Amino acid sequence: MMKNKSLNYLEYPSASLEKTKAFFSSVFGWTFTDYGEAYCAFSLDNIDGGFYASEKISSAAHGAALTVFYSDDLTSLETEIVDAGGIITQPVFAFPGGHRFHFTEPGGSEFAAWSDCYQQE
Repeated sequence: MMKNKSLNYLEYPSASLEKTKAFFSSVFGWTFTDYGEAYCAFSLDNIDGGFYASEKISSAAHGAALTVFYSDDLTSLETEIVDAGGIITQPVFAFPGGHRFHFTEPGGSEFAAWSDCYQQE
């Protein structure tokens, strides 16, 4: 049952849907349903969403909202992101409440990851 006025669906642009799907499958274990060549959808425990083909990408520097993932091991997640073709755009930094870093996935859109239990090596 849907909760009234709850966040229900997120959509992101991607300059390469195939690379985006491979990245999120590899790093986060997501699966996708394709709806033609220009759209794919994902369904998670807490939210659904999709990626659409676009020359433009999502970037906080250009005013886009930033989606932030939680991780209990930022170092391992950072390695997984890079190994899957992501680019770290802002290295780990401290902020009130924890640490985080920003990255772009291979389709070009920006995301971030944070942790409240980061241990610098």
